[in-house]
Amino acid sequence: MNNVERHQYIIKKVNEKGHISVIELCDALQVSSVTIRKDLQFLEDSRLVFRTHGGATRNNPYQTDRPVNEKEKIFEKEKVLIGKTAALLVSENDSIIIGSGTTTQFLAREINPLGNLTVVTSALNVTLELLKHQNVDVIQLGGQVRRTSSSVVGQYANSILDNFFCSKLFLGVDGIDLEYGISTTNAQEAMLNQKMINVAQKVIVLADSSKFGRKSFGKIEDFSKIDTVISDDMPSNYLKYLESLGIEVILCKNK
Repeated sequence: MNNVERHQYIIKKVNEKGHISVIELCDALQVSSVTIRKDLQFLEDSRLVFRTHGGATRNNPYQTDRPVNEKEKIFEKEKVLIGKTAALLVSENDSIIIGSGTTTQFLAREINPLGNLTVVTSALNVTLELLKHQNVDVIQLGGQVRRTSSSVVGQYANSILDNFFCSKLFLGVDGIDLEYGISTTNAQEAMLNQKMINVAQKVIVLADSSKFGRKSFGKIEDFSKIDTVISDDMPSNYLKYLESLGIEVILCKNK
């Protein structure tokens, strides 16, 4: 096959399967992985496919920023399951951090605190959910409010965290990529999340299945500082990779 024929074949297979790997294309077209990667780069530059870790997809893997009220309605059932599962990890008389996002908001709705619970959060929607509990002390971080996420960012929020150390961080993310790690759509939010990770004993990532194979503008961390990932489902290669790193994976699709 010449270049054009290979490109047409790749586009056809991506449209049929949704995703195809470099190895599959090498076997089918009898060319090297270098050739296939060049083909995929050309097709992505032409906006015909999107490159992913080890292959290509027809769906855009790059997450963009959307208002929290819009995101709340996406994968709602899955987020409810994740929230209920994560809430079971909150201990009696615990001190925790809850990051921004709609999945963490579902967690806040499901928390039924035992004893006195202290929650540090950057998210206004999380704070509003927790105010119904008399035995929850909420420490709302201050700073510039992001309208899309209803959360605060900036140096003031970062500096306040220097005064705390919590048992757990429940962190929502916009993308999880095998090479890039975990990410969010806003660089300042990513910096605040990094600070939260540094002042938490255990880092628990909450992510519905749509977040895997995606990346966003602001990289938060690689996988080395993550202890647990809670999701409704994830691709098998992600499951194997996370477990190989010693990360606890909790899938709650059947709960």
